[in-house]
Amino acid sequence: MNMTAPATMPETFVARDKLGPFRSKRLVVALILIGLIFAPGALGEVTQEMVADAYLAVSVFVAATLLLFYSAERVFNFDIGEALKGSRGAQVPLAALLGATPGCGGAVVVVAAYSSGKVGFGAVVATLTATMGDAAFLLIATRPDAAVIVLPLSIGVGILSGCIVDAVNTTEFRATTRATELVPAIGKTRPQDMLFLGLALPGLAVGAAGLMQVEILSILGVDPLWLAITGTVLGLLIWATSPLKAMTSNTDSPVTRMAEETSFIAVWVIGAFLAYEYAVAFLGLDLAAWFNAIAPVLPLIAVLVGFVPGCGPQILVTTLYINGVIPFAALIGNAISNDGDALFPAIALNPRAAIAATLYSAVPALVVAYGFFFLAPGFLN
Repeated sequence: MNMTAPATMPETFVARDKLGPFRSKRLVVALILIGLIFAPGALGEVTQEMVADAYLAVSVFVAATLLLFYSAERVFNFDIGEALKGSRGAQVPLAALLGATPGCGGAVVVVAAYSSGKVGFGAVVATLTATMGDAAFLLIATRPDAAVIVLPLSIGVGILSGCIVDAVNTTEFRATTRATELVPAIGKTRPQDMLFLGLALPGLAVGAAGLMQVEILSILGVDPLWLAITGTVLGLLIWATSPLKAMTSNTDSPVTRMAEETSFIAVWVIGAFLAYEYAVAFLGLDLAAWFNAIAPVLPLIAVLVGFVPGCGPQILVTTLYINGVIPFAALIGNAISNDGDALFPAIALNPRAAIAATLYSAVPALVVAYGFFFLAPGFLN
């Protein structure tokens, strides 16, 4: 997600999809999820509970964070790409910090800056190593104790990796840069954007109360379940009818960008939550026992999953960790190896650089993951 993109970014990186078929497929997925929410019996009850958890524990906090960042970007009109170009000695640390920003926007900015000649290849490795993508939102909202370890550690590993790559790499990848289309702008703020904000604000209050162990039902006498379901259904419809793939144009309003990108993230979070809960509730699978039987290879599997472009698989890995199915070693391996949505523009702009940076990030990911696995097997599990 483009959360920290500069207001005057010279290149934007996700090409326009074939909108009709793409929206039709999304609409089918959205209608299936809505049908599951309102299904009778145990299926509907389990789905409603998971949807409420996803909305009140994750989506509303994502919305608040995105709105804050996009509003600040609009007010200060800060061009991060140009700032990186003027900070040659600090490019790698700054790139790692941008990569660690929740979402994929910071990493996308660095990828663009490399393709336009503003930063070196070490900065690309640093930002892709440090980024956790949209999965960072989920981890911060549900396991802040793990997040305060994962994010700084990812920054440190990203800085070290970037510096080493700058010292030893002699290959120039920029020659294969490709032109891409601009992300299409939506235009003026829509009614559904304002409605999404209107639901997210009370949802944020309910979610914050939950984090503080305050029982909102006993205070208001109103069950927040239907607030969460309404907000979720609206988000599914925004996602299903969106002309965008994931990122938003920096010419759109902060409210529109917040509604679009929160809806996109929420779909993946809901999918991960439901996949886990359905497997446990209806299939009777003991995922913890199953994964425990293959524990030595879990960090490797998590690192390999990190190679998959996009944030969906990474959100699933984080969900498994939150539910106690995989160890912290697997989570940190995935966090370091995964590039989130930033890998899509990296491949589009410069596939050789994208592949090389991803392979470079696999080395520290395996080292750190197996370091925790063997030296601190019970850490934050």
